[in-house]
Amino acid sequence: MKLAVALAVLPAAAAFVGPAAAPAETRLRETKADLEALAKELNPTVGFYDPLGLSSQNFWGKSEEETIGFLRHAEIKHGRVAMAAFSGYVVQANGFHWPWAMTMDGRSFDVAGSPPEQWDAIPLNAKLQIVAFVGFLERAAAPAPRRAAPPRPARRPPATRRPRPRRFYSEIAGTHYMKGGVPGKYPSFAETGFDAVMPVDLYDPAGLWGDMSAEKSKRGLAVEINNGRAAMLGIFGFMAASKVDGSVPALSFIKPYAGDYMQPFEGNFDLFA
Repeated sequence: MKLAVALAVLPAAAAFVGPAAAPAETRLRETKADLEALAKELNPTVGFYDPLGLSSQNFWGKSEEETIGFLRHAEIKHGRVAMAAFSGYVVQANGFHWPWAMTMDGRSFDVAGSPPEQWDAIPLNAKLQIVAFVGFLERAAAPAPRRAAPPRPARRPPATRRPRPRRFYSEIAGTHYMKGGVPGKYPSFAETGFDAVMPVDLYDPAGLWGDMSAEKSKRGLAVEINNGRAAMLGIFGFMAASKVDGSVPALSFIKPYAGDYMQPFEGNFDLFA
């Protein structure tokens, strides 16, 4: 299952281009009242549910709008990971795996056991590669704060001026979700020039939804949030059923797992050993 979580977030032209006019940015300033209205749209039966009162907090001394932006982005992102984990668990539990070798020495992905046991069977270096790439994607999705540009030196004549490569992807990917950016939005690589390295976007790699209407897009985002919430409950149900017999009666067919979900790098692993 842990392997499914990690792999599912993996699926992306010239390096130098002339400057283009920056598109107008849509800045969101959502409040707790907006969350309450959204909750009724998503699920009129349950409505707004915040037992811990997180939406009334001011994280790290930030404003209400910044805190709501953080909460909205966190829920969407965790929902996406949970959907990938749920699907991956189902796929792996039914014996599907990559057809090629898992390691350079020819070891196959066809390892016996349940999804979490399959993750445990993966070599440590392979796990670290997955985690490192996921960390890159995580950093790339969070635009860095805008800083005032330093004074520019005198411009060179056109004949001697060197083209300047684009800045790192995360620094030009748009407005941060705590500063008015769109929660859950993963910027397109094509908008930054990073498509020279990763030509396929994580969202809509085939380009099928570029002309989606605003109404259809809004409905799709609502469906994604609801599906993400269901998937979070589902994957935790799988984990509970594998550890505590009878804890989820409807999932009695889930194979038990003797390992520890909170030790993804093997129980005897010590980074500083």
